[in-house]
Amino acid sequence: MKAMVMGQRQIFVSMVSGFLLLNLFRSSCCHGAPVVSKEEEADRITALPGQPKVSFQQFSGYVTVDKVVGRALFYWLTEAPQNPLSKPLVVWLNGGPGCSSVAYGASEEIGPFRINKTASGLYLNNFSWNTVANLLFLETPAGVGFSYTNRSSDLFDTGDRRTAKESLEFLIRWMDRFPRYKGREVYLTGESYAGHYVPQLAREIMIYNAKSKQPINLKGIMVGNAVTDNYYDNLGTVTYWWSHAMISDKTYRQLINTCDFRRQKESDECESLYSYAMDQEFGNIDQYNIYATPCNNSDGSFPSSRHNMRLPHRPHRIFRQISGYDPCTEKYAEIYYNRPDVQKALHANITRIPYKWTACSEVLNRNWNDTDVSVLPIYRKMIAGGLRVWVFSGDVDSVVPVTATRYSLAQLKLTTKIPWYPWYVKKQVGGWTEVYEGLTFATVRGAGHEVPMFKPRAALQLFKSFLSGKPLPKS
Repeated sequence: MKAMVMGQRQIFVSMVSGFLLLNLFRSSCCHGAPVVSKEEEADRITALPGQPKVSFQQFSGYVTVDKVVGRALFYWLTEAPQNPLSKPLVVWLNGGPGCSSVAYGASEEIGPFRINKTASGLYLNNFSWNTVANLLFLETPAGVGFSYTNRSSDLFDTGDRRTAKESLEFLIRWMDRFPRYKGREVYLTGESYAGHYVPQLAREIMIYNAKSKQPINLKGIMVGNAVTDNYYDNLGTVTYWWSHAMISDKTYRQLINTCDFRRQKESDECESLYSYAMDQEFGNIDQYNIYATPCNNSDGSFPSSRHNMRLPHRPHRIFRQISGYDPCTEKYAEIYYNRPDVQKALHANITRIPYKWTACSEVLNRNWNDTDVSVLPIYRKMIAGGLRVWVFSGDVDSVVPVTATRYSLAQLKLTTKIPWYPWYVKKQVGGWTEVYEGLTFATVRGAGHEVPMFKPRAALQLFKSFLSGKPLPKS
């Protein structure tokens, strides 16, 4: 009898052990790559045209955020190659407003791939942020990139509020599709006009979490060269132009005395001063990196939209030979992502949108209906809520320059924890930083508006320090 019981126990233990081992295999096979659901599987990218072989999983597709109208947002997830289950989810948003996270964040900044010159294929980015996190690139709002709406009037009637609410709706529904990310640490990141998107989405998540039984595990935000506060951004931008000898003393005084930097729309007199400064005094420069010559059109002229759209114009090819950066990656993206085979591999453009995919939507940019005058009140809420908040600035950007960000953040009147010091990467000064109670500010030396494009190694170090919650290295 005892032998029989012992035998039954051994069988039971073996069955339990087998069950546990099976589940362990399911959750940790392929170096931590999880087994995916059918819904996830439908979004799997097997390979993109011209893509090098990789060890990480990719998914892309649509999440409907308004069934009545038919608005759906496009995403691209690139998981970490090693142990993705143990790494956080990082959402990346580009600004504009109206610019694509696929075109910029994914394809020339923090994503695992770069597009080659002929737009025939991809090559690896050695400083991709997916080495330490799972990256979720979101094209928001509807009308940006592959994201679409079935009501065309939406393209002429959008703004901050809808973008924030539908980005939250996306995230909730996306996590229903990818349940293994529920409870995972989440960080929101972005640049430029995402200086609005990221804090506004964080606020929506905090409101949602207060009443939800399944809160999103938001841990922090990080934004770069970020639009923050109308008055101080505008004052800081004009000051940067003057302090970097881009405009004359006379024009500087006229701008300071004439323009009401608090207004959403400036007076005609002020607008004419801005136009004079850009047309007559700036010269043929790249405003997004003032020490690089621009990537001009074939006829040698700037794109006509340079004054009303914040499109990242590129450095000239000579600069690329010195620095290793390709000046015209935006053009390659617009060729590559309009290829039918690429769209098929991405599960993109399934509704056959009646316009070409573009890096930025000029229609959205010109018809942006509501915008916060300042997101500083949201910063105060994020800090009070215990979120990790980092802000960084490439210091050769004249569009949303370092002076604008410093003026804006100064209004928070935060207590300094670690005074200003140089931080290092590969034994070189990567930039300067100061740590406050509730916020870390850092500059990236020699970086333009898109910091990870111009200084990829430094940007990756910045990101690693942000995720760890530790100050940037002093040596």
